[in-house]
Amino acid sequence: MIKDFLDKTIKNIGFDEGINPYIGKVRHVYDTPKGNKLLVTSDRLTAFDRQITTIPFKGQVLTQLARFWFENTTDICPNHVIDYPDPNIVHCQDLKMLPVELVVRGYLAGATGTSVLTMYKRGEREMYGTTFPDGMVDNQKLETPIITPTTKAAMGDHDAPLSAEQIVEEGILPADVWAQVSAYALALFARGQEVAAKAGLILADTKYEFGFAPDGTLTLGDEIHTPDSSRYWMADTYAERIARGEEPQALDKDQVRRWVVARVDPYKDDIPTIPDELRVATAEVYIGVYEKITGQKFEFPNASDHPEDRVLEALRAFSNKEQAA
Repeated sequence: MIKDFLDKTIKNIGFDEGINPYIGKVRHVYDTPKGNKLLVTSDRLTAFDRQITTIPFKGQVLTQLARFWFENTTDICPNHVIDYPDPNIVHCQDLKMLPVELVVRGYLAGATGTSVLTMYKRGEREMYGTTFPDGMVDNQKLETPIITPTTKAAMGDHDAPLSAEQIVEEGILPADVWAQVSAYALALFARGQEVAAKAGLILADTKYEFGFAPDGTLTLGDEIHTPDSSRYWMADTYAERIARGEEPQALDKDQVRRWVVARVDPYKDDIPTIPDELRVATAEVYIGVYEKITGQKFEFPNASDHPEDRVLEALRAFSNKEQAA
């Protein structure tokens, strides 16, 4: 089934009727006539600050898995969701986003330039306001989860690491806002680890983005606990693989990152074409995480249809309904 959609991925939406269209790394964003937003999640996969390929059904998995998490964390903090016009579309509040991303890490892991493992291997021991001891091994569990905030970079630029002290002292966020958003992030991560553990998974780290709703409420936006924003590992093989000095059994897009890093310097060289076999395997990972976490079977579309056509139809129907109201 997945192979049938290798040439039917959602790469560019082409919705001309949208208001103030913005194309991000993965999403297309449109203003609505009533002052909200439409977030359309494509199948693009980004890594190393670049778009490098598409993964079948990735956008649908991200949207629907985030929906599961949004609906199961409303007791922790408010989120931006209004409704879902399509499996790839979120109709949401227009948040005034905070200028930082909050990555919560429970393990010494990662492959990007701002990950604690990459920085640790460079010899750094003071990272994000936290002191790390010598002698740690790759993917080792941290004593307690930590927040590693970064600036938000535009496509082609690099995120820059920050400490909590910098955020407050440099006036990036007021102290009370930082205290609230960091408390939300740690509570969400604890919930994520708890639910993941019941599904036989380890949630090693994840990214959160927050903003202010029109009424001034600090609100969770973007996505939550998806394979695009999170690192999932299989729990039952973790200890044995770490003891052997092997990578944990990953259920995220790190397999694509590792394939690229093994061949080129992704921050300097051209990215080679990602093989179809790896694209299919990555799609299987995304779908597998969705099914494990939610306990539901993934709903495949009809192979004769192109998901881009369905998304466009949903966008036009939403637009017509809003304008007629």
